[in-house]
Amino acid sequence: MTIITKTCIEPYIDSFMRCFAEANYKHATIKEYRNLIRRFGLAMDEAGIAPSALTPDLAEKLGRAAEPQRTGTIRLYSLGRKFAAHLIEICVAKPVAPTPAEVARAELLADFETYLTKQRGLSPRSIHHTLRFANRFMDHRFGADMFDLTSLRPVDAVGFVQHLLSRGRPYRDKSAVTHLRTFFQYLFARGVTATNLALSVPKAAMARDKRLPRHLSPEGVEAVLDWVRRNPRHGVRDYAMLLIMARLGLRAPEITRIELDDIDWRSGELTVRGKGKVHDRVPITAEVGEALSRYLREERGPTDCRTLFVTQRAPHRPFKDSQIVNAIIKDALDATGQKPATPYVGSHVLRHSLATQLINRGASLDEVGDMLRHRSRGSTMIYARLEIEGLRSIAQPWPVAGGAQ
Repeated sequence: MTIITKTCIEPYIDSFMRCFAEANYKHATIKEYRNLIRRFGLAMDEAGIAPSALTPDLAEKLGRAAEPQRTGTIRLYSLGRKFAAHLIEICVAKPVAPTPAEVARAELLADFETYLTKQRGLSPRSIHHTLRFANRFMDHRFGADMFDLTSLRPVDAVGFVQHLLSRGRPYRDKSAVTHLRTFFQYLFARGVTATNLALSVPKAAMARDKRLPRHLSPEGVEAVLDWVRRNPRHGVRDYAMLLIMARLGLRAPEITRIELDDIDWRSGELTVRGKGKVHDRVPITAEVGEALSRYLREERGPTDCRTLFVTQRAPHRPFKDSQIVNAIIKDALDATGQKPATPYVGSHVLRHSLATQLINRGASLDEVGDMLRHRSRGSTMIYARLEIEGLRSIAQPWPVAGGAQ
């Protein structure tokens, strides 16, 4: 790689690189970033752009034009955006003033967040997803233009749901319409819309009641865990995450929310930050404790973050969501050839597999509900269809010709 020594951004490179060093990036990575940002500075010189005039959007455009084919771990346009943000932070460049439409939307979403917190009492995770769908609806209906919420009609709600359903794969997540209804209820409660448009949002299909819970056989679960454990790419971390799910029945978001202080090594218990801001304590088995200990000793990078499971690459921060768990399980299923009963498989497959094993070993539904920390017996009833012997004992004889049984 050709090293550019003198560009217009030379006075600011050292302070930019210190940001990466403080975030525990490796020396080799910082060296690569230094050479890349100097190439970006050369592109700025050729385009006649001064550091004081650089904006994140301009940096991305310039980086894409200067390096359209790069396939490395970080693209030039991405590093350019980070550098533009750094120049703004150190007051070399000025932040781009938001448009009136952006200001109005930010104020609307801020008030909506207050409504979700104080009047609906939602958890931070639910608030995040509800705000995200409200913002997506605004983008779909108004774009970047100034919006007029009084002009909303039922056809707008139906059109957005149809837009979600128009994707290439089936849209199975019923939470989207729930978040949309919440947004319309807020607008009606604030007097923004004359009618409650939440009533016009179509209902999500609930086809899951027609099939058994998707699960793996005990051998399939062990095959998945064994493959993850032997994976040379951060297998220690991924194995600890999936083992907790397979043995303790945690949900994927609960895995990513575990903090170091949630582990009580002396009593052998783990605090689970569950749904609805409810905290539970579950016992840590010797197998799980050993996997966690090994991850903390061997693979968790240097970081001040208190979240237990963090990204493998610097700056070793928490995962932005629980999709990382779905990706790990999908790769493991593909590699081991495991095929659950349904083609759509998320992280709950390990939770369902644990419940299935408990049912097959003679556990009652109440015991399964306690293990999975269900708040409602209705949540546990989906596993009643797995208790074949119990169902056979109460099945009525099939009638035959002549009335004989």
